Amino acid sequence: MADNSEIRYLTPIAIETKKAKYCRFKKLGIKYIDYKDADFLLRFVNEQGKVLPRRITGTSLKYQRKVGQAVKRARHLGLMPYVADMMK
Repeated sequence: MADNSEIRYLTPIAIETKKAKYCRFKKLGIKYIDYKDADFLLRFVNEQGKVLPRRITGTSLKYQRKVGQAVKRARHLGLMPYVADMMK
């Protein structure tokens, strides 16, 4: 009948493939987030111009606040748009 050495699964085995989130600012040792670097700040903004949340970017609370402040300053100076359609 069935050979015990041959094991078959009906569903694939669940393997944890989640990518570990980390704060890139802590990892790279960045202390100051420059509001004049709009290209860097675009990584933390979605297509509509909204700031991405921490749970998506993996940024720590301390640096998420600094990112938000830098984005607001860049918008005020006209380096980044407030609202955009398909910004990236």
